[in-house]
Amino acid sequence: MKMSKPSVVVLIVDDDQNIVKHLSSLMRGEGFETIEAHDGKTALGLVRSQKPDVILLDIKLPDTNGVEVLWQIKDLDQNLPVIVITAHSAASGTIRAIKTGVFEYLAKPFDDADVVRVVNQAVIERKLKRKTNGPPGHLQMKTHLKQLMGPSDTIARLISEVERVADSDFSVVIIGETGSGKELVARAIHEASPRSLCPFTPVDCGAIPETLLESELFGHEKGAFTGADFRKPGKFEITGGGTLFLDEVSNMPLGSQAKLLRVLQEKRVYRVGCTNPIDVDVRILVASNQELRELTGSGLFRQDLYYRLNEFGISVPPLRDRKEDIPYLAKRFLDTANTELRKSVRGFSEAALNVLFDYNWPGNVRQLRSTIRRATLLADNVISDKDLELPRTPAHGLAFTPQVQGMPWKGLTLRKIVQQGVDAIERQVIGEALKYTGGNKAKAARLLGVDYKTLHEKVKKLGISENLNPVFGQIGNCDGNVGGQTDSANLGNGTN
Repeated sequence: MKMSKPSVVVLIVDDDQNIVKHLSSLMRGEGFETIEAHDGKTALGLVRSQKPDVILLDIKLPDTNGVEVLWQIKDLDQNLPVIVITAHSAASGTIRAIKTGVFEYLAKPFDDADVVRVVNQAVIERKLKRKTNGPPGHLQMKTHLKQLMGPSDTIARLISEVERVADSDFSVVIIGETGSGKELVARAIHEASPRSLCPFTPVDCGAIPETLLESELFGHEKGAFTGADFRKPGKFEITGGGTLFLDEVSNMPLGSQAKLLRVLQEKRVYRVGCTNPIDVDVRILVASNQELRELTGSGLFRQDLYYRLNEFGISVPPLRDRKEDIPYLAKRFLDTANTELRKSVRGFSEAALNVLFDYNWPGNVRQLRSTIRRATLLADNVISDKDLELPRTPAHGLAFTPQVQGMPWKGLTLRKIVQQGVDAIERQVIGEALKYTGGNKAKAARLLGVDYKTLHEKVKKLGISENLNPVFGQIGNCDGNVGGQTDSANLGNGTN
């Protein structure tokens, strides 16, 4: 009779449902729990929310390259053992060459006994590391965050702030632009905290419809509403003892904000459709790409909730304010892309480096990574400025100059004048972005690093014409913050 191992969760990632079914049965026979994913996006979501102990990963997935998924998994948890199983033998050298590494590589057709042996070894090693090391601690967090974000003094100061607040149970507000690394900072706080061995649960408040947000956070009972076919625990419950990360909390509706405040004050939740309270013990970290203090002034964010959340604040600097990190990050992304694409691009030309420094990176580190990855595909020996496909920063940004003659803005407050300037710049930038994408608002939203709903509302508010033809030229630039780019660059997808 096999020993039961209910605490061990194995994530199986493969687009072949028959293989997933076979591996699940094999793992359950060993007493392990299993969760399944058939594409990279789902797999990464499960790594974030379910915190598996071991991953069985196919290297060829329908939506992305398995090496890219592996790299992102290591960004989330560098100690998580990943066992690669693939029919593509040519990938063997590629996988073994990845510096972040995999636990083991098994080729299809695999032997069931080999899979069981390797998974058990991975489980034992995972438990030993947890037992001997305990919580990762400040030193490991410090090293890991520097590896992910860069060695600049700016990042060193950011790490100091993370160290200062990690050991406390303070709620933290993390402010930063899309793609700047807000979730990395939140994870670093969790990993260096006494709660590090408990779950870290991210929730994207901008991606969940208002009607489902409360059910997602607080859970629901069977029959609570149409479609509620079973009882579901909320994120507060499944995070018990850990850290709940509310990303883009500024998108949370006011009604949900009031209920969140009540939960934070009472430390208990009520599932939708239930009157019995459930005690919860979680630490709250929130992030936004907008200043929450300013949103309280306009009534878009509850002031009492802001004061409850803002026990400590961290500002994540955009990449343009720490350009000394660009060479380090570019080299790191180049090394990964070389491995993934089986290329040997040696570096960057002087002209390419100048372009990297001159560009202002509206999509921040996320945009830099996708730019270097694409450039590696295009380049031969070294990456040139043409391979980067980035526009040169114009000498002058977008102009908004109130006509002093006659002072047409006389009688307006400074806030109103500035808002008119912002509206004028947004109107021009969004208009140019829509021209560039041929009127495709979804592509324009990705280009500008905002979500589709935000762009749609701004188009309507600012009276921007949507009947536009493609224009493949330069896009206007406000302090260099917006630049023309092909859609394949995947600029700012509304996540952190």
